[in-house]
Amino acid sequence: MSTWFITGASRGFGLRIARAALAGGDAVVVAARNPDSLPDDLKRSERVLGLALDVTRGEDITRAVEAAVDRFGGIDVLVNNAGRGLLGALEEITDAETRALFDLNVFGLINVTRAVLPVMREAGHGKIVHIGSRSGFEGEPGVSMYSASKFAVAGISEALSVELAPFGIQSMVVEPGVFRTDFLDSGSLSVAARRIPAYDGTPAHDTLDWIDQANHTQLGDPVKGAALIYEVTCQDRLPTHLALGRDAIERQQVKIRRLQDDLAAWREKSTATAHDDAA
Repeated sequence: MSTWFITGASRGFGLRIARAALAGGDAVVVAARNPDSLPDDLKRSERVLGLALDVTRGEDITRAVEAAVDRFGGIDVLVNNAGRGLLGALEEITDAETRALFDLNVFGLINVTRAVLPVMREAGHGKIVHIGSRSGFEGEPGVSMYSASKFAVAGISEALSVELAPFGIQSMVVEPGVFRTDFLDSGSLSVAARRIPAYDGTPAHDTLDWIDQANHTQLGDPVKGAALIYEVTCQDRLPTHLALGRDAIERQQVKIRRLQDDLAAWREKSTATAHDDAA
């Protein structure tokens, strides 16, 4: 039996992953800002520990990790799922809005990971699953700051996959496309308070219009997505990236082709920037 520690576990992917792990016979620490809001099926299980956790509060993190270890003896899998979205053109988004987003999506993830790593290092094994985004692989208009936060998550995960290998700890970033969760609801998604009319009719504001149409009609099934995350995480070796959903795969393929074209166009001149005496 493995012990999973999942942040943002009261809804969305966090809740579905928790249920998948529970169905697989594992123990689950479901951490959420309001654990009283957890569904009854999780509250009733002896293999579930519900904990109050705001990942932007260091004291909450320390207390939650200690409680998890006291209850289950360790943490085998950390799922960094807590996060939110932010819509708007970069020019419209304030510094305060950006910092609040990064405090949750990036620094919260860093601090939870930092708190769990000593437990995993002592055990000599562990897996860390970071829930990123399709927008963390390919920057998209209207979500530039959200994309930036998820690009940071991907970079952290890639670095950790090498940095932690000597300790038997693996790291993977999951990059979902659009799934039919409540992520597009106001509880998980903010819109910049300022709106600049000049952006009306441009890609940045087209994204705002798409949100209204797409909410709760998205392509991806979160139960199936969570089941795949659980299946992949249970393998002996984690991939560095897990593209989740048809649209995520398609957009990654588009970007890969674009990168290949950019490399080919400037390869010769870029290579020629080396010192003349370089080997």
